Amino acid sequence: MANKAIIIYGPPGSGKGTQAELLARKYGFFHFDTGRFIENIVHSPEANHDLVLKREKKNFDTGRLCTPAWVLKIVKEEATRLAKSNWSLVFSGSPRTMYEVMGDKKQKGLINHLSRLYGRKNIFILWLKIRESTTMKRNSRRLLCKVCGLPILASAKTKRCAFCGGGMRKRTLDKPAVIKVRLNEYRDRTYPILAYMKKSGYKVQGINGKPPPYKVFEKVQKAVGLE
Repeated sequence: MANKAIIIYGPPGSGKGTQAELLARKYGFFHFDTGRFIENIVHSPEANHDLVLKREKKNFDTGRLCTPAWVLKIVKEEATRLAKSNWSLVFSGSPRTMYEVMGDKKQKGLINHLSRLYGRKNIFILWLKIRESTTMKRNSRRLLCKVCGLPILASAKTKRCAFCGGGMRKRTLDKPAVIKVRLNEYRDRTYPILAYMKKSGYKVQGINGKPPPYKVFEKVQKAVGLE
């Protein structure tokens, strides 16, 4: 089976990361969590001494999207490394801006880059749909494991990670005020990407993100030919 590159879109809290993790665990995909990738970089010790990383840390921690040219560069470099290592990739919510999708005269966009790495027919774009009220409810309650980083479902009542037993932490992104900023960013800068993808001939498959994750995953597997 040819390697694939899957991009999962949706508003904050729609389950993008959860579905990507399920693909990673069941089928061996590499979950390219761009948010976590950037978070690790901007919260690294080096960020205290680098002006660019200081700028991007401020953007990240306030809910704004990081500078697209910077994001595109680091994501393309990492995607190339992973593709050469024979990984199938699943992105959760990236590329996030039209610039990251299309690029410019200086550098080509991520979609073009992925098509070159994997072949156009092996690119799949999914769109998880939920209401904004669901976004607020899920994200304001969301916790991540301090050790392994896995998310805990908003409906779960545990205070320990079921995978490694680690304690929980709350992301800076999941404060109510920041969630509102992220929703605005999604509407203004990410949602238009879906229309562009369709116009460019890529198949964008919509999936209801409200049911429990395992139910959504059934639809995801069918959409990408893995059922």
